[in-house]
Amino acid sequence: MNAPVQMSPKETLSMALDAVWTHRFRSGLTILGIVIGITTVVTVASLLTGLRKGIVDFFQEFGPDNIFIAKASGDPSGNGARPKERKRKPIRPEYADYLRSNVRSILDVSTTLFINPPSGSVLNVKVPGFETDNMSLSGVSANAYGLSPRELRFGRVFTQEEAQRGQRVAVLGSSLADALFPANDAVGKTVFVSGAEYTVVGVFAPAKGSFFGENGMDRAIDIPLQTARMRYPQSDSFFLTAKARPGMRADAIEEIRAALRRIRHTPAKAEDDFSLSTADSIIENFDKITGMIVLLSIAISGLGLLVGGIGVMNIMLVSVTERTREIGVRKALGARRGDIVLQFLTEAVTLTGAGGVIGILFSMGVTLLLGLVLPSLHPEVPAWAVFTGFSVSVAVGVFFGVWPAVKASQLDPVEALRYE
Repeated sequence: MNAPVQMSPKETLSMALDAVWTHRFRSGLTILGIVIGITTVVTVASLLTGLRKGIVDFFQEFGPDNIFIAKASGDPSGNGARPKERKRKPIRPEYADYLRSNVRSILDVSTTLFINPPSGSVLNVKVPGFETDNMSLSGVSANAYGLSPRELRFGRVFTQEEAQRGQRVAVLGSSLADALFPANDAVGKTVFVSGAEYTVVGVFAPAKGSFFGENGMDRAIDIPLQTARMRYPQSDSFFLTAKARPGMRADAIEEIRAALRRIRHTPAKAEDDFSLSTADSIIENFDKITGMIVLLSIAISGLGLLVGGIGVMNIMLVSVTERTREIGVRKALGARRGDIVLQFLTEAVTLTGAGGVIGILFSMGVTLLLGLVLPSLHPEVPAWAVFTGFSVSVAVGVFFGVWPAVKASQLDPVEALRYE
């Protein structure tokens, strides 16, 4: 009786690679679905990872102890608010003084007014020889820069005295300043914002974080709150920032909520008619949205993996038929069922694993290209996506390769040897 033929894992892998390489064109078409599926998931994960990093950096500038108070959730200027939230009463600047007096767990409150131009008009800024409407305008209380410090590239922010007098002074975002004053000599110069003249007292350093491009704060103009209220009395998109005492942010949120419900006369059983948020809560909401996007991309890529898996099963069944005589010879020489199963299962896993590696490499190339085209996105391939992508591709090979491998191992050696 022949002694069982034992094959080392190295020999099994070598045979699998030989079988895949011999029919490389067929193998390539077979794993195309795997490549597409893995590329989709890893690329989406890379983009969302970079976007999340930009958002975290963006909100870190506002401080971990700050609580943001707005009329509606989402965009603090109120644009894009849900219809129900648009009907809410606006936040009033007087609330800042009320909160300072009645909420002991906060240190200070600043006020920002987002300027919405009158219907039919557009905000613009111009200097001799240049004009642009790619900008935003905000009225800011002088204490805002103490609550949410921002680095300055040139000059200074306006003083409390300038703010109280309603003087026409302005601090420019870095990108806007570069566009208006290419020679970096903005400080002391004059700009015209929708016809009104302002003296530039400072230029902010580039803001951290971005959303699919440059940070919107880099194209913003800050003017004193009192100046903004006199110039644009129709604007009521006020936004408050309260700084909690160290370690008391949770208490501050509840105290602010109670104080606002009192001053706004919100009925006891009614829901809040304002929005309270923190940097952490905004990032958590973003994570929920991106989690849904990842699940959607997984569902879409799952179709590619399913097609690829069925293709692998089909090609492995064809391979079993083509190599029936080879299987018979191996069994006649003493190969066990487990050896046959391992050989064909290794071939299936090699196919799908190769598809996973190609998909990962392709997604890395796409991510690198996007990083060059849109560097502000900071896309990066997360390690978990690489590990998950490769693991899933291998799992697909195991799942769809089991049946062909078992079928090969069950062939009768005598019948297999007679097969032509």
